[in-house]
Amino acid sequence: MNKLLIRGATILTMEGPEAIINAGEILIEDGWITHVGLPGSASGSFDMDEVIEADGQVAMPGFINCHTHAAMTLLRGYADDLPLMKWLSEKIWPFEAKMTGEDIYWGSMLACLEMIKSGTTCFGDMYDHMHEVARAVENSGMRAMLSRGMIGVLPTADKALADAEELARNWHGKADGRITVMLGPHAPYTCPPDYLDKVMNLAAKLKLGINIHVSETLAEVEEIKKRYGKTPVQHLDSLGLFKFPVLAAHCVHLDEQDMEILAQKAMGIAYNPQSNMKLASGIAPVARLLELGATVGIGTDGTASNNNLDMLEELRTGSYLQKVSTMNPEVLPAYRALQMATIDGALCMGLGDRVGLIKEGMRADIILLDATQPHMCPRHHLVANIAYAAGASDVRTVIIDGKVVMLDRVVLTIDEERVMYEVRERAARLAGQ
Repeated sequence: MNKLLIRGATILTMEGPEAIINAGEILIEDGWITHVGLPGSASGSFDMDEVIEADGQVAMPGFINCHTHAAMTLLRGYADDLPLMKWLSEKIWPFEAKMTGEDIYWGSMLACLEMIKSGTTCFGDMYDHMHEVARAVENSGMRAMLSRGMIGVLPTADKALADAEELARNWHGKADGRITVMLGPHAPYTCPPDYLDKVMNLAAKLKLGINIHVSETLAEVEEIKKRYGKTPVQHLDSLGLFKFPVLAAHCVHLDEQDMEILAQKAMGIAYNPQSNMKLASGIAPVARLLELGATVGIGTDGTASNNNLDMLEELRTGSYLQKVSTMNPEVLPAYRALQMATIDGALCMGLGDRVGLIKEGMRADIILLDATQPHMCPRHHLVANIAYAAGASDVRTVIIDGKVVMLDRVVLTIDEERVMYEVRERAARLAGQ
């Protein structure tokens, strides 16, 4: 049995705003959290395989990025300051058409490197060549929910379904359980009802959830209304999609009925504030969704529309946006924003029974943040300091599934120089430079 002890940290368990243990310790055995408590209370603490001395650091659950497209690191800075449909049709899709499986592997490895260094331990991804993304997840040591993106109006639609089934059969539950799979129809405007019916049949057959973009832009909403006489959410509900566990990404343009449906029926909603701001898509009505009882997590979206994978920056922006859009400074307070970036993100992806809390019986996905820096001083309120002042570079150590993947800012599972070299070379080729 492998035993790891984290000792001396201030522990933010995320079991409640006041669930903070000062100078505490966390015992991890074979990837499971088996003890969380006060100093010296871990039995047999002398018999450890590894001890991390964490004085001056905060231990908390790793961040969970509910929605991204990892390999789009290859497109970072390639297509900026454009509206969504022009951005997609004129820049993104032509670039992606040239990408190989190896390109996607290296782009995903760069995303994993960036996420680890900023404290993300788990992410939800939708893209092509997903077996290569799975390989990157396995090699990096991260946890991920993976979906093969499917566009029902393309000639490759049936192949995408077959690829999705193959991904599920080959990777669901693999990498020591760190990889799970959902089906990924792109959006209702790219996936007609007959195609979504095929997706639902496959979901029933494989007992999988569905990951889909919903109501991201006004143009999408108007298009679906024109085609089907309903909003995208009401259209998907009428097709029976919400009989399955659904992770709905974006959900920017919603009416009250849409929000009630999502609150009652969706497994989760992925809020992507910075991407929605940058593409001028709008502001998701998260404050109202939370009032109705919806489960909302936070995602960065891909780096072509963000342009980074920094969840601390994302949760902060997400909080501020809700405050200013409602003209209410009490909306989405610091703890609630951190909750969305941890346990609520896990719930959105069907992982809430294993990650998102520092609690006995959970898998050990834990980060240590340096709380000794000037911008973290004084400590009137620990949660506020993390949500509103901490930066990605404050993340010192990252543990995923009980294994140390970054120690004192050194990533142990990835060759940083090799990954960045590969991405630079491949991005230049793909951009025709």
